[in-house]
Amino acid sequence: MDTREPQIASDNPDHLYKGRRASLPLDIIVIGCGLGGLAAAYCLAQAGHKVTILEAAFAISDVGAGIQASPNVSRLLKRWGLGPHLEELGVKPHNLSIRRWKNDEVVGFTPFGETFVKEYGSPYYHVHRADFHRMLYVAVEPHCNIRVGCRVVSVDPSKPSVTLASGEIVSADVLIGADGVKSITRQYVVGGPDAPMATGDSAYRALIPTEKLLQDDDLKSLVEKTESIIWMGPRGHIVGYNIRAKKEYNLVMMHPDEAEGGVESWTEGGNVERMRECYQGWNIVIQKLLALIPSTLDWKLMVRDPLPSWIHKDGKLALLGDSCHPMLPYRAQGSAMAIEDAAVLGNLFSHCSDRSQITPLLYAYQSLRYERATATQVSSNLNRYIFHHPDGPEQEERDNQMRAAMEDALRVARGEKSTLVLEGNANQWADKTKSDIQYGYDADEETEKWWLANGDKLMSFVPSISEAAN
Repeated sequence: MDTREPQIASDNPDHLYKGRRASLPLDIIVIGCGLGGLAAAYCLAQAGHKVTILEAAFAISDVGAGIQASPNVSRLLKRWGLGPHLEELGVKPHNLSIRRWKNDEVVGFTPFGETFVKEYGSPYYHVHRADFHRMLYVAVEPHCNIRVGCRVVSVDPSKPSVTLASGEIVSADVLIGADGVKSITRQYVVGGPDAPMATGDSAYRALIPTEKLLQDDDLKSLVEKTESIIWMGPRGHIVGYNIRAKKEYNLVMMHPDEAEGGVESWTEGGNVERMRECYQGWNIVIQKLLALIPSTLDWKLMVRDPLPSWIHKDGKLALLGDSCHPMLPYRAQGSAMAIEDAAVLGNLFSHCSDRSQITPLLYAYQSLRYERATATQVSSNLNRYIFHHPDGPEQEERDNQMRAAMEDALRVARGEKSTLVLEGNANQWADKTKSDIQYGYDADEETEKWWLANGDKLMSFVPSISEAAN
């Protein structure tokens, strides 16, 4: 077991937190070595703290499928020096194409590519989750003590400390719960286990080698055009895009799942024949794609009520990512929200000069992140409603809205002026107001602005901050 002392990062770029480092290095435990946990560990280490990650698994597994790194997260990763790795590992979609389930008709279109770079200063990437995770792991490992096979079985938020399955007690100044949807740390914040609620959906996930698509005239354009595609249908939708230098095609297939129970896991195996039955009658492109899938994962989609607070009342334990705001995948912002959380947390804790500041800094983190994470949850849930209309008047109205936005986007691409107000459009990516809020957000800039307005008076308002947050 690796019990070496975590090292304080020594390569903090001058531009990260404006070169600022905490004058008091804290001992911080991050519970969970997923994307959010790694990002939190990286940011806190760069802020000058000694970080230990505790991970229950005995090995970091190479599992999962595609995820999306939108500009709000890719700009942070580039700032952390990971831009070249993203370029190597990711695929940059030229546009979003939204299509009908029955005949593959394109009803919606939003340019990504250079349009997003121009508007938001950073690209949109499609990446394999395992590649993304490995990239963060390699960045974090020199600066943190990563301990695998260390399952946390209980938490003492007041000390603060955690007890491992081995019986070992590990203490720190701060605990960060980044242990996902099945979070044990969440139970201590909310006061006990909270059962998730089924959404009525599950998501099949699969990867197909693109060499197989290139051999079929109906499928090869999926590789050649480099699009992100959403096929909308009755009570379900399918998302497809390229990853790994266009060597694999990633599919996420939402389908009805009214079964009681089930496993809340994105690594649970699924039934291929049942998967194909879900999409009988869908267009020939979908049928051919499904025929190429030898195995699939089936992720039962669950939701939890929003928490009144992400901070334990003793002020030394905070939640991050899916442990406090689990996201449904309909907006592709789950990992982005966790990484934004991490950036804000690291930035705030770069100001730490005394242990008495821990609690107010944690409440400042919640203050900065709560509203945005909640709004993103709402936006994601809305897409489920939009995409799953059965054919009929509501579906026709949705498609007409999307077509109008598509025609407007094509006019703009030709150098003409936009003629529509797209706020509230059924294609949420065409709604410039929503996209500006979602993708124009810079976690570091927002934290710096917040600190300029509130930092000097923060410590004198600890009681009121705690009361307001709760």
